[in-house]
Amino acid sequence: MPKELQFQVSPEVAANEDLLKQAAAKQLHISFKDIQKVVVQKRSIDARQKAIKFNIKGQVYLQNETFVETEIKLPNYPNVSNKQEVIVVGAGPAGLFAALQLVELGLKPMVIERGKDVRGRRRDLKAINVDGIVNEDSNYCFGEGGAGTYSDGKLYTRSKKRGDVDRILQLLVAFGATSEILVEAHPHIGTNKLPQIIQDIRDKIIACGGQVLFEKRVTDFTIKNNEIQGVVLHDGTSIASNKVILATGHSARDIFELLHQKEIFIEAKPFALGVRAEHPQDLIDKIQYSCDFRGEFLPPAPYSIVKQVAGRGMYSFCMCPGGVIAPCATSPGEVVTNGWSPSKRDQATANSGIVVELKLEDFQPYKKFGALAGMEFQKAIEQKAWQLAGETQKVPAQRMIDFTQKKVSSSIPKTSYVPGTTSVELGEVFPDFLTQTMREGFTHFGKSMKGYFTNEAILHAPESRTSSPVRIPRDNQSLEHVQIKGLYPCGEGAGYAGGIISAAIDGEKCALKIAESLKL
Repeated sequence: MPKELQFQVSPEVAANEDLLKQAAAKQLHISFKDIQKVVVQKRSIDARQKAIKFNIKGQVYLQNETFVETEIKLPNYPNVSNKQEVIVVGAGPAGLFAALQLVELGLKPMVIERGKDVRGRRRDLKAINVDGIVNEDSNYCFGEGGAGTYSDGKLYTRSKKRGDVDRILQLLVAFGATSEILVEAHPHIGTNKLPQIIQDIRDKIIACGGQVLFEKRVTDFTIKNNEIQGVVLHDGTSIASNKVILATGHSARDIFELLHQKEIFIEAKPFALGVRAEHPQDLIDKIQYSCDFRGEFLPPAPYSIVKQVAGRGMYSFCMCPGGVIAPCATSPGEVVTNGWSPSKRDQATANSGIVVELKLEDFQPYKKFGALAGMEFQKAIEQKAWQLAGETQKVPAQRMIDFTQKKVSSSIPKTSYVPGTTSVELGEVFPDFLTQTMREGFTHFGKSMKGYFTNEAILHAPESRTSSPVRIPRDNQSLEHVQIKGLYPCGEGAGYAGGIISAAIDGEKCALKIAESLKL
């Protein structure tokens, strides 16, 4: 039996198999020659001390023990061409993993996606970056793979209780992701690699008899006696099914409006909103690693920070080391920011959403919109930012210290945000309570991370799509909508997930509940 071992090593040792064997041999008080292989199961960085260490959890195989490389394979998916159809609205992680699970369970998924396939989306991303043109159906939020495909591909989740995280990671590896995602404490695929994986998932669904329809937007639901009967598309086509998984993502405002209009019960949900802060990556490295130069064996440093400010949480969100800021509007007349990193995280800048938690009472000025009050609050800020920045896809921007001192920055250096920036006093973008919280919060951040509070940091506004502003309530047991039988609200858009992994888990859960209801 291999020996289980947990130990710390330097970055240089963690990167070299022979040095890692030597370190393990020292821990076990045996000869280096006695060790056949060290299999690293989990790896994380401990940067609390000046001498940075890697925490290693692994198995040590001795020379006389049998070691067999674990091969991760896809499940044996059956052909479901002639099986019962289940409609899946949305081809983000919730929808795609729901579809895969349906195939595995012997049901035929019909995935309906308003946007383009993962390759076709690229032209529309170029259009918003270069020409400021927003395609309402194909952008950073909408299209095959959902918001995560071109906005980073982070796989870290705290949702351990929601389901089997390792199963999702293993499926991603089987579809082409590096096995490193099974090991790293904060796994990440990268925006440059995720599209091919998404395409391979789609190809598998189709090869097994499922369907994936692109550029088909759902505009209505067919309902009889509070039971779902199917959906209607923007071209008037009706598709029938008494099982519909609604996995449309946190930015599908037209779906929220449709549900509200049809008096299908939804409710306003608190979320968080703020700015996206960009620092030079080498500055973040110096702060986090307490060194002048991080060297070749350490990755670009991330950071995570949380403070309580005036009774509200203010925290970093979707931090992107070695990454860039992207324009993520889904309609003309608004600006929205998000961040992403390529797989190597080799860009010169680091960025993170810095957001403040909102409460339902904050939406009171929009109470006439009922359950859509939070969405209208969000929309108003995005539209105000668009107006102040010049009514293009440029974003309002301000140096960090200038923001806290209410000074319009005399100059804004070129940032990673391709459409460009306009120097604005960001207090004009946000309601006063949000502005005051962020001004105070950034000074607190600077006390915890020496060097973080600097005018080298550029704030871009707004970071507003952190999670859905609406929850679509469902029964805790059946996962069906509390009012409409056969409708399964799912993933981030319904308020039940927060990222690729938790959304994928929720998609699988909904598929399993459908199979259970059909007694498969």
